[in-house]
Amino acid sequence: MPFYVSPEQQMKDKADYARKGIARGRSVVVLQYDDGILFVADNPSRALHKISEIYDRIAFAAVGKYNEFENLRLGGVRYADINGYQYDRRDVTARGLANVYAQSLGTIFTETNKPYEVELVVAEVGEDAETDQIYRLTFDGSVADEHGYVAMGGQTESVAQALKDGYEEGASLEVALRTAVRALEAQDSDRRLEAKSLEVAVLDRNREHRLFRRLPARRIEELLAAGDGGSAGGSAGSSGGSSAGPSVEDVDDVLGDGKD
Repeated sequence: MPFYVSPEQQMKDKADYARKGIARGRSVVVLQYDDGILFVADNPSRALHKISEIYDRIAFAAVGKYNEFENLRLGGVRYADINGYQYDRRDVTARGLANVYAQSLGTIFTETNKPYEVELVVAEVGEDAETDQIYRLTFDGSVADEHGYVAMGGQTESVAQALKDGYEEGASLEVALRTAVRALEAQDSDRRLEAKSLEVAVLDRNREHRLFRRLPARRIEELLAAGDGGSAGGSAGSSGGSSAGPSVEDVDDVLGDGKD
Protein backbone atom coordinates (compact mmCIF):
# COMPACT_ATOMS: atom_id res chain seq x y z
CA MET A 1 0.00 0.00 0.00
CA PRO A 2 1.59 3.33 -1.01
CA PHE A 3 2.59 5.67 1.78
CA TYR A 4 0.81 9.03 1.55
CA VAL A 5 1.92 12.33 3.06
CA SER A 6 -0.25 15.40 2.64
CA PRO A 7 1.34 18.40 0.88
CA GLU A 8 0.88 20.46 4.06
CA GLN A 9 2.76 17.91 6.17
CA GLN A 10 5.48 17.59 3.56
CA MET A 11 6.07 21.35 3.52
CA LYS A 12 6.09 21.46 7.31
CA ASP A 13 8.63 18.64 7.50
CA LYS A 14 10.87 20.39 4.99
CA ALA A 15 10.66 23.67 6.89
CA ASP A 16 11.48 22.00 10.22
CA TYR A 17 14.42 20.20 8.63
CA ALA A 18 15.84 23.41 7.17
CA ARG A 19 15.37 25.40 10.39
CA LYS A 20 17.19 22.78 12.46
CA GLY A 21 20.10 22.74 10.02
CA ILE A 22 20.40 26.53 10.05
CA ALA A 23 20.18 26.69 13.86
CA ARG A 24 23.20 24.37 14.16
CA GLY A 25 25.40 26.93 12.38
CA ARG A 26 27.29 29.87 13.85
CA SER A 27 25.52 33.22 13.80
CA VAL A 28 25.96 36.21 11.50
CA VAL A 29 24.78 39.75 12.19
CA VAL A 30 24.38 42.64 9.76
CA LEU A 31 23.80 46.18 10.95
CA GLN A 32 23.96 49.73 9.68
CA TYR A 33 26.47 52.23 11.03
CA ASP A 34 27.16 55.86 10.20
CA ASP A 35 29.34 55.21 7.13
CA GLY A 36 27.66 52.11 5.71
CA ILE A 37 26.77 48.52 6.55
CA LEU A 38 28.71 46.20 8.87
CA PHE A 39 28.84 42.40 8.60
CA VAL A 40 30.08 40.30 11.53
CA ALA A 41 30.21 36.49 11.59
CA ASP A 42 31.23 34.07 14.31
CA ASN A 43 33.66 32.30 12.01
CA PRO A 44 37.24 31.31 12.92
CA SER A 45 37.96 30.00 9.40
CA ARG A 46 40.11 32.25 7.21
CA ALA A 47 39.25 30.31 4.04
CA LEU A 48 35.53 29.44 4.23
CA HIS A 49 33.91 32.87 4.17
CA LYS A 50 30.34 33.57 5.24
CA ILE A 51 30.60 37.18 4.05
CA SER A 52 31.58 38.13 0.51
CA GLU A 53 31.43 40.85 -2.09
CA ILE A 54 28.93 40.39 -4.93
CA TYR A 55 29.31 43.65 -6.85
CA ASP A 56 30.45 47.26 -6.49
CA ARG A 57 28.00 48.27 -3.74
CA ILE A 58 26.53 44.86 -2.88
CA ALA A 59 27.59 42.22 -0.36
CA PHE A 60 26.31 38.82 0.70
CA ALA A 61 26.19 37.08 4.07
CA ALA A 62 24.93 33.57 4.79
CA VAL A 63 24.49 30.87 7.41
CA GLY A 64 23.84 27.17 6.98
CA LYS A 65 25.51 24.59 4.76
CA TYR A 66 28.60 26.04 3.15
CA ASN A 67 28.37 24.20 -0.17
CA GLU A 68 24.77 25.32 -0.64
CA PHE A 69 25.21 29.00 0.07
CA GLU A 70 28.48 29.04 -1.87
CA ASN A 71 26.57 27.84 -4.95
CA LEU A 72 24.12 30.68 -4.42
CA ARG A 73 26.93 33.21 -3.99
CA LEU A 74 28.60 32.16 -7.22
CA GLY A 75 25.27 32.33 -9.03
CA GLY A 76 24.78 35.85 -7.69
CA VAL A 77 28.23 36.92 -8.90
CA ARG A 78 27.47 35.58 -12.40
CA TYR A 79 24.10 37.33 -12.43
CA ALA A 80 25.67 40.64 -11.38
CA ASP A 81 28.58 40.43 -13.84
CA ILE A 82 26.38 39.52 -16.81
CA ASN A 83 23.76 42.20 -16.14
CA GLY A 84 26.38 44.85 -15.39
CA TYR A 85 28.14 44.03 -18.67
CA GLN A 86 25.05 43.78 -20.87
CA TYR A 87 23.27 46.85 -19.49
CA ASP A 88 24.82 49.20 -16.95
CA ARG A 89 26.56 48.69 -13.63
CA ARG A 90 23.86 50.83 -11.98
CA ASP A 91 21.25 48.28 -13.11
CA VAL A 92 22.70 45.68 -10.73
CA THR A 93 20.84 46.14 -7.44
CA ALA A 94 20.36 44.24 -4.21
CA ARG A 95 16.62 44.14 -4.90
CA GLY A 96 17.12 42.44 -8.25
CA LEU A 97 19.58 39.96 -6.76
CA ALA A 98 17.23 39.22 -3.86
CA ASN A 99 14.44 38.45 -6.35
CA VAL A 100 16.70 36.01 -8.20
CA TYR A 101 17.66 34.27 -4.96
CA ALA A 102 14.02 34.14 -3.84
CA GLN A 103 12.99 32.39 -7.05
CA SER A 104 15.83 29.87 -6.78
CA LEU A 105 15.22 29.07 -3.12
CA GLY A 106 11.45 28.86 -3.60
CA THR A 107 11.83 26.42 -6.50
CA ILE A 108 14.30 24.25 -4.57
CA PHE A 109 12.04 24.21 -1.52
CA THR A 110 8.87 23.18 -3.37
CA GLU A 111 10.22 20.91 -6.10
CA THR A 112 13.02 18.93 -4.45
CA ASN A 113 12.99 16.44 -1.61
CA LYS A 114 15.67 18.27 0.36
CA PRO A 115 15.48 22.05 0.83
CA TYR A 116 18.57 24.22 1.11
CA GLU A 117 19.63 24.68 4.72
CA VAL A 118 20.57 28.33 4.26
CA GLU A 119 19.57 31.83 5.22
CA LEU A 120 20.93 34.85 3.36
CA VAL A 121 21.30 38.60 3.57
CA VAL A 122 21.86 40.68 0.45
CA ALA A 123 22.80 44.29 1.26
CA GLU A 124 23.48 47.35 -0.86
CA VAL A 125 24.94 50.55 0.55
CA GLY A 126 23.42 53.80 -0.69
CA GLU A 127 24.47 57.42 -0.73
CA ASP A 128 23.10 57.76 2.81
CA ALA A 129 21.54 55.54 5.49
CA GLU A 130 18.04 56.16 4.13
CA THR A 131 18.93 54.57 0.80
CA ASP A 132 20.73 51.52 2.22
CA GLN A 133 19.01 48.25 1.32
CA ILE A 134 19.11 45.05 3.40
CA TYR A 135 17.14 41.98 2.31
CA ARG A 136 16.85 38.78 4.31
CA LEU A 137 16.00 35.55 2.48
CA THR A 138 14.95 32.32 4.13
CA PHE A 139 15.21 28.73 2.94
CA ASP A 140 11.73 28.77 1.32
CA GLY A 141 12.36 31.88 -0.78
CA SER A 142 10.63 34.37 1.53
CA VAL A 143 12.09 37.89 1.38
CA ALA A 144 12.02 40.52 4.12
CA ASP A 145 13.12 44.13 3.74
CA GLU A 146 15.10 44.82 6.92
CA HIS A 147 16.16 48.09 8.53
CA GLY A 148 18.84 48.70 11.13
CA TYR A 149 20.03 45.18 11.90
CA VAL A 150 19.55 41.48 11.10
CA ALA A 151 20.57 38.30 12.96
CA MET A 152 20.78 34.86 11.35
CA GLY A 153 21.72 31.36 12.46
CA GLY A 154 22.53 29.87 15.84
CA GLN A 155 20.28 31.04 18.68
CA THR A 156 18.71 33.77 16.57
CA GLU A 157 16.26 35.00 19.19
CA SER A 158 18.90 35.77 21.83
CA VAL A 159 21.17 37.45 19.25
CA ALA A 160 18.31 39.53 17.83
CA GLN A 161 17.22 40.60 21.32
CA ALA A 162 20.76 41.70 22.18
CA LEU A 163 20.91 43.68 18.94
CA LYS A 164 17.58 45.29 19.71
CA ASP A 165 18.79 46.32 23.16
CA GLY A 166 22.19 47.63 22.04
CA TYR A 167 21.66 48.98 18.50
CA GLU A 168 22.16 52.72 18.02
CA GLU A 169 21.14 54.38 14.78
CA GLY A 170 24.05 56.27 13.23
CA ALA A 171 26.64 54.67 15.53
CA SER A 172 30.33 54.74 14.68
CA LEU A 173 32.06 51.65 13.32
CA GLU A 174 33.64 50.94 16.72
CA VAL A 175 30.33 51.11 18.55
CA ALA A 176 28.52 49.05 15.89
CA LEU A 177 31.19 46.34 15.96
CA ARG A 178 31.10 46.15 19.74
CA THR A 179 27.30 45.87 19.63
CA ALA A 180 27.54 43.06 17.09
CA VAL A 181 30.12 41.14 19.13
CA ARG A 182 28.08 41.47 22.32
CA ALA A 183 25.03 40.15 20.45
CA LEU A 184 26.98 37.12 19.23
CA GLU A 185 28.27 36.49 22.74
CA ALA A 186 24.70 36.59 24.10
CA GLN A 187 24.25 32.98 22.94
CA ASP A 188 26.72 31.82 25.60
CA SER A 189 27.36 34.00 28.64
CA ASP A 190 30.71 32.26 29.29
CA ARG A 191 32.10 32.83 25.80
CA ARG A 192 34.19 35.82 24.76
CA LEU A 193 34.85 36.27 21.05
CA GLU A 194 38.31 37.40 20.02
CA ALA A 195 39.35 39.03 16.76
CA LYS A 196 40.72 35.77 15.37
CA SER A 197 37.31 34.14 15.85
CA LEU A 198 35.48 36.83 13.88
CA GLU A 199 34.94 37.48 10.20
CA VAL A 200 34.22 41.17 9.71
CA ALA A 201 33.58 43.23 6.58
CA VAL A 202 31.98 46.55 5.69
CA LEU A 203 30.30 48.28 2.79
CA ASP A 204 31.82 51.73 3.26
CA ARG A 205 29.96 54.49 1.39
CA ASN A 206 33.03 56.78 1.67
CA ARG A 207 35.15 54.58 -0.59
CA GLU A 208 35.19 54.81 -4.39
CA HIS A 209 34.14 52.16 -6.92
CA ARG A 210 34.20 48.87 -4.97
CA LEU A 211 32.88 49.68 -1.52
CA PHE A 212 33.38 46.27 0.09
CA ARG A 213 36.29 45.95 2.51
CA ARG A 214 37.25 42.96 4.63
CA LEU A 215 38.84 43.83 7.97
CA PRO A 216 41.94 41.90 9.09
CA ALA A 217 42.27 40.65 12.68
CA ARG A 218 44.63 43.50 13.59
CA ARG A 219 42.07 46.12 12.56
CA ILE A 220 39.28 44.28 14.40
CA GLU A 221 41.37 44.30 17.58
CA GLU A 222 41.96 48.05 17.21
CA LEU A 223 38.26 48.76 16.76
CA LEU A 224 37.24 46.63 19.72
CA ALA A 225 39.90 48.26 21.90
CA ALA A 226 38.72 51.72 20.81
CA GLY A 227 35.13 50.78 21.59
CA ASP A 228 36.12 49.58 25.05
CA GLY A 229 38.10 52.75 25.65
CA GLY A 230 35.04 55.01 25.78
CA SER A 231 33.07 57.19 23.43
CA ALA A 232 35.85 59.71 22.85
CA GLY A 233 38.33 57.03 21.85
CA GLY A 234 35.68 55.38 19.67
CA SER A 235 34.99 58.62 17.80
CA ALA A 236 38.66 59.21 17.17
CA GLY A 237 39.08 55.65 15.91
CA SER A 238 36.09 56.05 13.62
CA SER A 239 37.45 59.13 11.89
CA GLY A 240 40.84 57.55 11.55
CA GLY A 241 39.35 54.43 10.03
CA SER A 242 37.29 56.28 7.44
CA SER A 243 40.09 58.60 6.27
CA ALA A 244 42.85 56.00 6.04
CA GLY A 245 43.14 53.80 2.98
CA PRO A 246 42.86 50.02 3.17
CA SER A 247 45.86 48.01 4.28
CA VAL A 248 47.62 45.51 2.04
CA GLU A 249 45.66 42.73 3.77
CA ASP A 250 42.39 44.55 3.03
CA VAL A 251 43.23 44.89 -0.66
CA ASP A 252 44.28 41.25 -0.95
CA ASP A 253 41.04 40.09 0.63
CA VAL A 254 38.85 42.34 -1.51
CA LEU A 255 40.49 41.28 -4.75
CA GLY A 256 39.91 37.66 -3.83
CA ASP A 257 36.20 38.03 -3.07
CA GLY A 258 33.41 36.96 -5.37
CA LYS A 259 35.62 36.10 -8.33
CA ASP A 260 36.39 32.43 -7.76
